[in-house]
Amino acid sequence: MRKHHPKNERIKREYLVWLEEAKRMNSSTVDQVAAAIAQFEESTGHRDFAAFHFEQARKFKRVLAESTSPATGAGLAKATIYSRLMAVKAFFVWLAAQSGYKSRPTFSDMDYFNPSNNDGRIARAIREKPAPTLEQIRRALSVMPTQSDIEKRDRAVFAFAILSGARDDAIASMLIRHVDLDRRTVFHDARDVRTKNRKTFASIFFPVGTDIERIVADWMSFLTKERLFGPNEPLFPSTRVAVGATGLFEPSGLERVGWRSAAPIRRIFRQAFERVELPYFNPHSFRKTLGALGEKVCITPEQFKAWSQNLSHENVLTTFTSYGNVTSTRQAEILGELCKSGIGVRQGDPDERTVQQVIAYLQKKAS
Repeated sequence: MRKHHPKNERIKREYLVWLEEAKRMNSSTVDQVAAAIAQFEESTGHRDFAAFHFEQARKFKRVLAESTSPATGAGLAKATIYSRLMAVKAFFVWLAAQSGYKSRPTFSDMDYFNPSNNDGRIARAIREKPAPTLEQIRRALSVMPTQSDIEKRDRAVFAFAILSGARDDAIASMLIRHVDLDRRTVFHDARDVRTKNRKTFASIFFPVGTDIERIVADWMSFLTKERLFGPNEPLFPSTRVAVGATGLFEPSGLERVGWRSAAPIRRIFRQAFERVELPYFNPHSFRKTLGALGEKVCITPEQFKAWSQNLSHENVLTTFTSYGNVTSTRQAEILGELCKSGIGVRQGDPDERTVQQVIAYLQKKAS
């Protein structure tokens, strides 16, 4: 069976370069598009894209519905299927305007890539994602060990994530000179820091407690005064690995280079929450914690706008919609308080029983 089609490979490369250079997509997103197109090609036996027929789209949907995730062994999520279908459809929309492909495929044929309305709604649904409370974060911090240099670094990373609200990949690439303890600021310089969409901005430490701020300050003092790190060296150095007494490779201190990815930070978070027998909360969930905290402490619209900008959100609605959703637990508490206040409900009224049933359902869901 054919493993590739030379003509397809050339036009795919042209499309992927267009996505990265003209549409300014990041490389990881382009890789996902390339994988979706490759899976579609495989389902057609690597036929020429110019010979596209709507039955190929129908078959591709069946292939995706029957596929399983390599990680879990379960069927692909609706959101995954939806994103792959839309990635391939977008490719053919672009292809229809290219020389040699204008007669096929037709735009009406491309609509066969659309999932059913029900599957589309399931895929696009916004679901509540767990985030730790500030008390849970403090609890995890309190039991993190601080004997070795690596343990000190891990605890400082954990504290810095909630203090700065920075994304994990930005934290992994940050240099010492990007943090000004006197001014309590973090400069996200896209020339050095792997910020989202390579945005450059400055943020202020969030008011999460002087104890958390002290952990970060102590770490920077240790790094610069005891280990003699300079301003252009990493804020969180990677782990040095060497041959130990057992003859095996093992951690042996800190390198003078930063992490290449955020994977070590996610591992630190997983271990920190395991120590206090809490579920794993990823680094990005700390931004949701800060979003929820902002709703509680900000009184005026101007204050919440400043809080939103500190999370690098240009639009305050991003903070509200992506980070400020009321959790099921808090939703139940609010409705319970309203019920006790007797607003709009008389004792013995049938509507009162309805409200109580809704609250009971939400509390059960939250637990």
